[in-house]
Amino acid sequence: MADLAIVIVSYNVRDLLRTCLRSIGESRVDFSIATWVVDNGSSDGSEEMVRAEFPTVNLRTTGSNAGFSRANNLALREILDLSPEEAPRSILLLNPDTELPPIALAEMMRFLDDHREAGAVGPKLVQTDGSLDLACRRSFPTPAVSFYRLTGLSRVFPRSRRFGRYNLTFLDPDDVAEVDSVVGAFMLVRAEVVRSVGLLDESFFLYGEDLDWALRIKQAGWKVLYNGRTRVVHHKRASSRQHSVRSLIAFYQAMLVFFQKHYARQTAWPVRLLIVGAIYWRAGLAITLSRGWPRVAPTSQGS
Repeated sequence: MADLAIVIVSYNVRDLLRTCLRSIGESRVDFSIATWVVDNGSSDGSEEMVRAEFPTVNLRTTGSNAGFSRANNLALREILDLSPEEAPRSILLLNPDTELPPIALAEMMRFLDDHREAGAVGPKLVQTDGSLDLACRRSFPTPAVSFYRLTGLSRVFPRSRRFGRYNLTFLDPDDVAEVDSVVGAFMLVRAEVVRSVGLLDESFFLYGEDLDWALRIKQAGWKVLYNGRTRVVHHKRASSRQHSVRSLIAFYQAMLVFFQKHYARQTAWPVRLLIVGAIYWRAGLAITLSRGWPRVAPTSQGS
């Protein structure tokens, strides 16, 4: 079996998926790779393309858009059910709208091997214009961090260590740092960690599952590290832009699910009401603007 198992969940991004799979095939590595593609009910010929052009890929289908967590779990269960002799040592969640430089996989696997304290690692993600994908390293959305984000303080004071914690905008993007979470668009996790903490939480449809996974990884005693010295291209939101309102709803639903799961019980009820109200207010504003004004897009995705 392969040293690295890659799981890609794809939804109506055939051409980007092709580019992603080609970049995996062109990677310069000294270890074996096995790739799973889980098609989430695409109608653009993605399945046929994978079968015709990438016959060694393990193609699985859900038949409908089952969401990011559920689709990933379909492949993860299969990987975890492999015998010890066949099991990979690392598992990579990878978006189909990413494009890997030839050395990226080798560098990230070496980085994980060199940092035995790390349960999960992620690289620097850059968008096609060369700008940093801010979601590639983040703090957990605690009540305070969520407040700074929802009130816009994180945007007004991005270099502040207090107000800029949501996307850690005060950090050097080219450096290595311990963070709360990396993004599910490229999240490299030890297989032993996945066995220990379990699968993705399917309560999250599209966003937030990577944050939840990272929190559980850290609660299990592992670190999450960001490696700004390895660069990967992320064609941001290529899937979610197809259903902008639906993706906005999923983003704010994920914020609500994460808060309710991890912070609501220990938050005083007036603050709890304020945060929940702010999430609904921001969601309503974003959806309203998306229908007629320039769209207010989420800044984080699992994927």
